[in-house]
Amino acid sequence: MTDDANPLSKREQEILELVARGLSNQEIARDLVITLNTVKVHLRNIFAKLEANSRTEAIVKAAQAGWINVSGLEEVAEAAAPAPLPPAEPALARWQRIYFFAAAALVLAILLLPALLARGSSRAAGSDLSDAGRPRLGAPQRVEASRWTSLAPLPEPRSRLALVAIEERLAAIGGEGPAGVSAATLLYDTAANGWLPGADKPTAVANVQAAAIGQRIYVPGGATADGAVSPVLEVYDLAADAWSVQAPLPSPLAAFALASFKGQLYLFGGWDGARYVDDVWVYDPAADAWSSRSPAPHRAGFAAAAALADRIVLAGGFDGRQEYAACNAYYPAEDRWEACAPMNLPRGGLGMAADGASVYAIGGGWQRAANFNERYDSLTNTWSSIPSPVQGQWLFPGVAGRGSLIYAVGGWSGDFLDTTEVFQGTFRAFIPLSTRDQ
Repeated sequence: MTDDANPLSKREQEILELVARGLSNQEIARDLVITLNTVKVHLRNIFAKLEANSRTEAIVKAAQAGWINVSGLEEVAEAAAPAPLPPAEPALARWQRIYFFAAAALVLAILLLPALLARGSSRAAGSDLSDAGRPRLGAPQRVEASRWTSLAPLPEPRSRLALVAIEERLAAIGGEGPAGVSAATLLYDTAANGWLPGADKPTAVANVQAAAIGQRIYVPGGATADGAVSPVLEVYDLAADAWSVQAPLPSPLAAFALASFKGQLYLFGGWDGARYVDDVWVYDPAADAWSSRSPAPHRAGFAAAAALADRIVLAGGFDGRQEYAACNAYYPAEDRWEACAPMNLPRGGLGMAADGASVYAIGGGWQRAANFNERYDSLTNTWSSIPSPVQGQWLFPGVAGRGSLIYAVGGWSGDFLDTTEVFQGTFRAFIPLSTRDQ
């Protein structure tokens, strides 16, 4: 068995070999003396690392690469076509027939693997815009993580949504859930710790981001229920609980990164319906107009952006083949890009929010599960790890910052999530510079 570029841990290889031998999750948990939930977490990570949508596909990919040992099955396959038995011999036993067909199916799949991989590598990236085809293994059990607090869950689980902090509320808009793409607007009251419905967005979209300017929330583009990509810009007025339509994007876009900076919207990259792009667009609400800026350093979608005092940090992303750890800073005043230190792990499908001079990257891990989140210190140009309440893959959460609090809502981790989590970011202490003599 080769270890070259093997993304699977020894435990994951062991579990996948047991899956190849037809054991159920319960049987694997019993044989390895681990919990059923642990088995599900390992399988979720295996599927993510191998980009597999089923057990069979994961087994075939790992066996072809030599990452799991299927010698027992191969032996059965070699004996699967014996010479014809004399008529007097009894028929094959039931277990023999099961092994015969299982081995034959495995051999056939391995022979067809090159064609399957070629088809997978050339598939339309538009299929990256939905979780509907992913294996649903059940949401993972939350783990206790320092400085994270669990709040009231969403009324319904959702992934690929937009999350915005505005005044004393959070607004969760659009996204995808078990019932499909959503138009719902949900408002979280931070004082009451509860979600209430707002006016539905006119266009249901997922793979979308939003940003607030004043009391208005701007939601450009997104992917619709039929997989099309929208150019529409819809704006939610919090005070009026009403939506309006403003100037559309110059071209349809979904899975972009978005940030507000000094009263304007900045949109980076995304999927335009045919390819991932490096376009950068800025929207001026006063003129109700879009204009282009210098392109991003690479073509990608599912990146994230957060604004600091003088720049916008853009990090992560996925381009249909690989996810990025890259970090780049965009300076709007100069229309200039500057590279910053990369994240510790590649992260596609992450969310980001800023707190003072720090940026927090939450979730992501398109191809390789991440068991921690990250904090970027713009003063030292370094990334450090912070804990995560979701172990393994945590894709497409809605992330927003409100002061020193970083909120993460929903997402995908083996299933659609309804979680509302808050992380206590920078602690601030105020020390008097002088004291008055008593």
